[in-house]
Amino acid sequence: MSDSTNDLSDDLNAMLDDAKDNARKAGDKISQKAQEFSKDAKDFSRDAKKAAEDFSHEAEEVFSDGKNVAIIAHITIIGWIIAFIMNGKNKTEFGAFYIRQMLGLGLVGLILGWIPGINLLVGLVLIIAWLMSLMSALSGEMKPTFLFGKQFQEWFKSL
Repeated sequence: MSDSTNDLSDDLNAMLDDAKDNARKAGDKISQKAQEFSKDAKDFSRDAKKAAEDFSHEAEEVFSDGKNVAIIAHITIIGWIIAFIMNGKNKTEFGAFYIRQMLGLGLVGLILGWIPGINLLVGLVLIIAWLMSLMSALSGEMKPTFLFGKQFQEWFKSL
């Protein structure tokens, strides 16, 4: 073999050795980054699990609080339905009290609201009763609404 072929062969061997070294270094870097990523993923997973547990405990606390159910029951028929479902899962006397009150007020409004001439007066009385009931729920007191509040508790005691 000639010197130029040997030089070319040596150059190719040197280039192959450099390529192998660079590939080894790249593999080591990839391995190191993969380990770092794995550690970060484990940390993220642990943090996410803790956040989910915290959220779950806070949600349980909100749903178990009858005051929240009572307040939600005052917000339209949809709110009443949501409060009814929430109270069914974790029944509280406070929540059930205001569910019965709002059902009674709603039925009185539905029945008496169709009578011409008194429907405006009935609407005004019901708004006042609703506001007083909402203020009682916000303050944490179980006060029946004026007029039929005690009857609502008797009539709808199964709720």
